[in-house]
Amino acid sequence: MIRIEAIVRPDRINIIIDALDAVGCRGFNVQNVNGRGQQQGVEVFTGRGATTATRTSLPKVLITIVVRDGDKDKIIEAILGAAKSSEEGAIGDGKIFVSVISEVIRVRTGERDESAL
Repeated sequence: MIRIEAIVRPDRINIIIDALDAVGCRGFNVQNVNGRGQQQGVEVFTGRGATTATRTSLPKVLITIVVRDGDKDKIIEAILGAAKSSEEGAIGDGKIFVSVISEVIRVRTGERDESAL
């Protein structure tokens, strides 16, 4: 089993959810988070043509999905296609982290691993 965590722009979340639905991914968690990566904050217009750079964390959305190994590639491709803010993409579009899950347990039934998904 694989955990896919995607940190993306908040304005792309509905597009990403639609893309996940289209490839058959129904179960995921979404959290609003703040963070900073290569983008290093934003430039703010302060008036009279002046701008200032603020080195602060930015609002992002964290999507967490646990899937069977065979579903990994189609889920990642769906996120990649939907998360880009333009054809080429831009700094701040996000990151995807992929890790192995050793065990899953459904609390209600006690089912384990893939049957618990």
